[in-house]
Amino acid sequence: MLFLEFARVCERLEGTPGRLDMIGVTAEVLPGLDDEELPIFVRFIMGRVFPDWSTKKLGVGPNLLYDAVAYVAGTKRKVVREAINATGDVGLAVEDLLAKKEQTSFFIQELELAGVYRELERMAATGGQRSQREKLRVAQGLFGNARPLEGRYLARLMLEELRIGMGEGNVRDAIAQAFEIDVDLVEHAHQAMNDLGEVALLARRDPDALSRVTIEPFRPVKMMLAQAGTIAAQIEEHGEVAVEYKYDGSRFQFHKVGDVCRIYSRRLEDVTESLPDIVALLREATDHDVILDGEAVAVRDGRPMPFQYVIRRFRRKHEVDAMMEKIELVPRVFDILYLDGETLMDRPFSERRKLLEGALRDHVTGQFLAADVAAAEAVYDAALDLGHEGVMVKVLDAPYTPGVRGRLWVKVKPGVETLDLAVIGAEWGEGRRAGTFGSFLLAVQDQGRFLPVGKVATGINDETLAELYALFKEKVIARSGKEVTVEPEVVFEVGYSELQTSPNYASGYALRFPRFVRVREDKSVDEVESLDSLTERYIQQRNGQGSL
Repeated sequence: MLFLEFARVCERLEGTPGRLDMIGVTAEVLPGLDDEELPIFVRFIMGRVFPDWSTKKLGVGPNLLYDAVAYVAGTKRKVVREAINATGDVGLAVEDLLAKKEQTSFFIQELELAGVYRELERMAATGGQRSQREKLRVAQGLFGNARPLEGRYLARLMLEELRIGMGEGNVRDAIAQAFEIDVDLVEHAHQAMNDLGEVALLARRDPDALSRVTIEPFRPVKMMLAQAGTIAAQIEEHGEVAVEYKYDGSRFQFHKVGDVCRIYSRRLEDVTESLPDIVALLREATDHDVILDGEAVAVRDGRPMPFQYVIRRFRRKHEVDAMMEKIELVPRVFDILYLDGETLMDRPFSERRKLLEGALRDHVTGQFLAADVAAAEAVYDAALDLGHEGVMVKVLDAPYTPGVRGRLWVKVKPGVETLDLAVIGAEWGEGRRAGTFGSFLLAVQDQGRFLPVGKVATGINDETLAELYALFKEKVIARSGKEVTVEPEVVFEVGYSELQTSPNYASGYALRFPRFVRVREDKSVDEVESLDSLTERYIQQRNGQGSL
């Protein structure tokens, strides 16, 4: 497949408003791709270059992209930036610049889909002091051979923001439709493989194998997620439930085969070198080959410390020993996904818990079974007294569903309602906030698109404001007056008093009295609140139920 053909498919999808029509367009294309192209196409159409489990990172920021386009177009970075500011869209601006360049170009080498992937893979593999120069050279080569339409989607792909609305759900359904397979089989395989590209390839080669896909050690899967809820509602619906403390820590996934151990963050990043103490504790606690789900908690004098202390350890790459002396971390393990060659995802939670207790000699989180509200609330009160966030209420017959946020796990904690939202823009501050960003534009996600839901400016002190400016200043894609557009890479936890319908934001909703709580450095933008979940919260609020 030529990359130009891929670009034309993207353009068609971008102009297709209906979800079912978008799925149909994609399903038409998939069977015609060869075995090398199929997984690449599937990832690219979602705006991703590599599988979610992969540790490869493209490492292309806006400035490198601008420099590459400026070189090819025979202009300066300033001109590229001004074009992007005028359109508000990197892809459209690059397309326009390449159209002007094309008038004076006499030869280009046709870009192939697989060839573009190999070049992007080369960029990701480039490290060391000269890495940015080499990445720039590769980007220049790609844009130098790109037609204007190809440039639109190549630029967006490099920033991993394709903007065509093909999220995981749509692509999953397209694979099922293309190869005439039950969508549940595709979903099951995706949960274990964590790569829809490989799932599509397997769906064509051996559809029956989709039901036999298993988790593999050292290939992390997404973590099962929880919704806010109440103890009473869970017990009313499910009877006896498991109640566990909800820690203010950071999720991890621990993989062990023989003496080889790796540990992954919630974002599926390999953080083994940053957490050698956690790795050592868990290695010593089991003689089995395992994949464990747990939480790292910072402690001092036996009491839990806030999340900020935990994340300092997760992102530490140098002087780890010194940081270990300052911040003690302990593991709290609450689930097991794999044991001695067997995948356990489909086993009921109660069975997985017994297997966990048999496989791990220490560090298993406490669990309380409760069939009445008073007993469960007593555990909740005890959790708060011990300094924890609240409790998790888990359904005993629940399977482990990677990446799914549902009511099989419910989190119960006091305080204001909060949402995890993607930051997609900011506005320059005034007065005391002059020279920094004073407010931030927040968004929910809907099938790969980010839809604004409001701005947040309160709850941010001067120190945090400076940290946020340092975090975002290199992520700015476009500027328009006082407003900037940023790469959607950062997640804010935001409190609010009420959800309101609003014609002013593309999501259809607005947050009343939003307040910044913290940066969720442990979460990726794939985990932010979905539009469907936000709508459910609004319905519950309107019916007087709330979501806690």
